[in-house]
Amino acid sequence: GTYACRLCGLPLFRSDSKFHSGTGWASFFQSFDKQHIRYLTDKKFGMTRTEIRCARCDGHQGHVFPDGPAPSGQRYCVNSSSLEFFPEGEEVPQKS
Repeated sequence: GTYACRLCGLPLFRSDSKFHSGTGWASFFQSFDKQHIRYLTDKKFGMTRTEIRCARCDGHQGHVFPDGPAPSGQRYCVNSSSLEFFPEGEEVPQKS
């Protein structure tokens, strides 16, 4: 299936890239399309992280860390409430 931005419907992640990270956050090792995600440097709380936002509506999705599994080595740590799931074969409606 597809995980899309809850605000605008842009596809952000595929269910086959989701994995159990043990963090309590929805975790993916790659995005649906790199152009669907904006990457911003976040220096809050005394650390440097990479914030991820929806490229279409600028909605905050979470952060990406370099400690994920193969093949990417990335862990997209995503706020589940920012996503909407659509099962395989179901069309993702575009919101305005």
